[in-house]
Amino acid sequence: MFIDSDELFYEELTLEPDDDYPYFIIAKRYWTSVPEGEEQTTLVCLHSTSFHKETWEPTLSRIFKSSTCSGFLGSKIRDAWVIDCPNHGRSAVLNSTLLQLPQHAGSFTCDKYARAVYRFLHSKHFDVKERHRQNLVGLGHSLGGVAMIILQSPLLPSVVFRELIIIEPMISPLGQESLQPLRTRLVKASQRRPDTWPDRAIAQQSLAKTNGILWDPRVLEVYVKYALKVDENSTATESTSVSLCCTKFEEAAMYQDVDGPIAPVKDLDEICTRLPIHIIFGQLNDFIPKSVQDSIVDPSSPRRFESISYIPGVGHLVPQQAPDALAEKICALLEGKYDRALTGRQEHDRRSKL
Repeated sequence: MFIDSDELFYEELTLEPDDDYPYFIIAKRYWTSVPEGEEQTTLVCLHSTSFHKETWEPTLSRIFKSSTCSGFLGSKIRDAWVIDCPNHGRSAVLNSTLLQLPQHAGSFTCDKYARAVYRFLHSKHFDVKERHRQNLVGLGHSLGGVAMIILQSPLLPSVVFRELIIIEPMISPLGQESLQPLRTRLVKASQRRPDTWPDRAIAQQSLAKTNGILWDPRVLEVYVKYALKVDENSTATESTSVSLCCTKFEEAAMYQDVDGPIAPVKDLDEICTRLPIHIIFGQLNDFIPKSVQDSIVDPSSPRRFESISYIPGVGHLVPQQAPDALAEKICALLEGKYDRALTGRQEHDRRSKL
């Protein structure tokens, strides 16, 4: 299909369950009309809890149009793949019956998202073995950032990326207690939020006044289109009632994944020694405490990031609030427009004074 406003093409691909794996996994591939070449870069993008793969669409649209990325190493981005966590987005719709069974309900974790991504990347749709290692770049926001780290851990035969760009990863070197207040807050917020609306138009009006008030309008638009599903008792028209694809129960259960933010820290310590990792934070600490973010980039820790960046004026939801600024930052990182290591420390010191 063709997104005419952005001159961007996409196709949706579904990996069906088999005897070894029970869930549907849906992904999208985005590309432009520029001829493909072997040296072009492929992006793999993972989303945050309660969102969906298309959350990345406004950011990717800007990346593909950016003159910076167009000149990246003399070539353009070849394509970008976005992959649903199976209890989110359209994947959750296909998995809805399974997710209601006791053995599956509320069982998803950061690790299970990583394993779903691993399965898709090794499927016929993507076939990671056929792609050049030097051309594969991983991007992940929050939950997606943690899943990207796990993909490089000893738990899985690693998918080898050229580099990773992780945005506001939900990890903490300070232990579980450091994130417990945030976990409690997020669970309560998920339980309180509306999850059903008479139709998509009313849903968009409601969300624009609450959750989406700080979101980029394009992000709100794709959220209403892809994060909501037509209720089972409605006919498939735009005037029917809609509800969240990722149910409040599934969202809350993922926030209670106590090992997800902690176990991958050791993996990150090791990965930093062999893979360039860029980390991006929102300047405002509205979700992850500043003490936790400081501990992630602590120069005395084993972690050595390729670069550390801050997007001004936004908090945890960087792709939702500032997709264009995030895209420009990603393009700069891909083109190597940063000072390695030292810039990260300088930006960290500058951020600590804000």
